[in-house]
Amino acid sequence: MFDLLHTPLGPLPLADWLSWLFIVTGSFFAIVGALGIVRLPDIFSRMHGAGMVDTMGIMMILTGLMFQADTWIVVVKLALILVFIFFTSPTTTFALARAAIHGGVNPGPTVEELVEAKVIEDPQLDTKIEPTFDPKVKQEAKPSNT
Repeated sequence: MFDLLHTPLGPLPLADWLSWLFIVTGSFFAIVGALGIVRLPDIFSRMHGAGMVDTMGIMMILTGLMFQADTWIVVVKLALILVFIFFTSPTTTFALARAAIHGGVNPGPTVEELVEAKVIEDPQLDTKIEPTFDPKVKQEAKPSNT
């Protein structure tokens, strides 16, 4: 069977370079995502590292492996794995976030908690920032144009 990316002696140099570019870049993203899982402070930040960065890394590695594949059946299998990861990774991240919220994990300070602080001071800028939102004042809902 005729293959555009491979010769009888092996892959074409351009395909080989593209392959390794994708594999190395994807490995970098996977390592950064793993460091994010270890270093980030709360579960929601960690899920962001796992759900976004690791997924990008895995998809780039699979794309690089597609360039290295010898037959079309291997390319199709890798593409199916890529599509599977593309759909399941955000779904699992969403399910984990919902489970954490239902389990009682606080995702961060609420608007009311931030307003209770009254004044945010920044010593480097020598300024004071007053909050513009007051939860005691009822806000009217404005109809959207969409």
